[in-house]
Amino acid sequence: MPVTINGNGTITGVSVGGLPDGIVDTDMLANGAVTAAKRGTGAILQVVQTVKTDTFSTSSQSFTDITGLSASITPSSASNKILVSYTLSFASSGFPMLKLLRGSTDIFVGDAASNRVRCLFGGYTGGLHPGMVLPVSGNFLDSPSTTSSTTYKFQTGNITATGYNIFLNRSVSDTDYNYHARTASSIVLQEVAT
Repeated sequence: MPVTINGNGTITGVSVGGLPDGIVDTDMLANGAVTAAKRGTGAILQVVQTVKTDTFSTSSQSFTDITGLSASITPSSASNKILVSYTLSFASSGFPMLKLLRGSTDIFVGDAASNRVRCLFGGYTGGLHPGMVLPVSGNFLDSPSTTSSTTYKFQTGNITATGYNIFLNRSVSDTDYNYHARTASSIVLQEVAT
């Protein structure tokens, strides 16, 4: 079929794949031309990151927010999921516990089991060298079921013991030597199309 440029500015006779590579670039696509249906399931629609480089400490026996380590995202569809990726640099001489929350709701915690604490991470760290910083990293695919702004955050506390501190981005001793570290922590949120 011959290619025809019509008087109204349209072109007929061009088959799918008939244009040479590179002839259609991003500038030629209309805003919103690539719909969610065309992007397909699993497409990453937006990414939000918070990085915390300063230190944090608490001696609380109840769960308390880790200041400066939260991120908010507004899903474009209530059916989409949020992939939460995190790395925390953790240190404690006691029994630290760590929780991930969506707003005020605990997510990614273990089942209830008598007196045991439901959390993301926990245990006795007193046997570690006081100059050590422990990485706690992972991912969780959440289903917030909303199109409202949603905040993800972490809480920590020495739930079962008094007299211990929990530190973020520094060691327990934090002595001013060149073999003691100052580290960073982060949380990344990605909206995943479903």
